Amino acid sequence: MWHRSSEVFVLMGTAVDAATRDTNGSLIEKNPTVVFVLGGPGSGKGTQCANIVQHFGYTHLSAGDLLRAEIKSGSDNGTMIQNMIKEGKIVPSEVTIKILQNAMLESGNDKFLIDGFPRNEENRAAFEEVTKIVPAFVLFFECSEEEMERRLLGRNQGREDDNIETIRKRFKVFVESSIPVVEHYKSRGKVRKIDAAKPIEQVFQAVKTVFTVHNDKAVA
Repeated sequence: MWHRSSEVFVLMGTAVDAATRDTNGSLIEKNPTVVFVLGGPGSGKGTQCANIVQHFGYTHLSAGDLLRAEIKSGSDNGTMIQNMIKEGKIVPSEVTIKILQNAMLESGNDKFLIDGFPRNEENRAAFEEVTKIVPAFVLFFECSEEEMERRLLGRNQGREDDNIETIRKRFKVFVESSIPVVEHYKSRGKVRKIDAAKPIEQVFQAVKTVFTVHNDKAVA
């Protein structure tokens, strides 16, 4: 499976590169504001992103949802993505970035919450290199593993990956892969940490403060 997926990606490489260059030029002209939203599985990112969209006018782009939609489309790209996810591999940065770029361009907006990406340092570096976009800041939802497990096991959304073994594996991957991204941006003063273990409304009050301060600085 892995070898076949790799071959598909290599064959697609030149086409993806060319399309990305064209897309990137249009995206730079748009001069978008990007906020990365990071947090472990079950940290409440989706719920808070919906609140941010409603109150601050951002467009929410979930990398996971976009990848699942690509898989559902039945395209060659979707088949490759599905195979890699089944094997526990992270989808190549170029593929995810291309999907994100298309979604940003198709939106009529210039303010975006990118949820669940970058997943690791390689994702982060590739995003900045390809798009020439540096996030305005990173919204990091901090929550204990125990609390995230409780939430995921109780949400009953029918997702195949909502079982204790897979949840713990996902959390381990998040800590090993995504925390270095948080640390990178923290060293640049771009991380806004939110205590995600609190009730939803209290969490959003903290989120609102972050965005209000950012907007005030942007106006100033």
